[in-house]
Amino acid sequence: MHIAPAHPIIRILSEPEARQYYVDYLGFTMEWEHRFEDGMPLYAQIRRSDLVLHLSGHAGDAIPGANVFVPVNDIEALHRDLSSREYGFPTPAIVDLPWGRQIQIADPFGNRLRFCQLAS
Repeated sequence: MHIAPAHPIIRILSEPEARQYYVDYLGFTMEWEHRFEDGMPLYAQIRRSDLVLHLSGHAGDAIPGANVFVPVNDIEALHRDLSSREYGFPTPAIVDLPWGRQIQIADPFGNRLRFCQLAS
């Protein structure tokens, strides 16, 4: 039996803000979008490298305040990449922890992505 990687569902409250944050700032690509009909909330899949997230404007799918733990192999490169983007917010510093290094970033809706490089 094989269990595939999870695709966390992240609740978004504004489609334009979500696109600006996840696509423009974090560098994700929009893989697909779905709406049940015109005027309905967005449900979309985004990807950056091997990280796949689902963004949902549907209240029943998730609530803001999620934490997503994202392993990375070069946190310094990620920090440089995010720092080079013009989003309007400073990129949080890399924090050294007993088990590795982390950058925690909160989206406009209160969801947090914890990019972590584990100590070797």
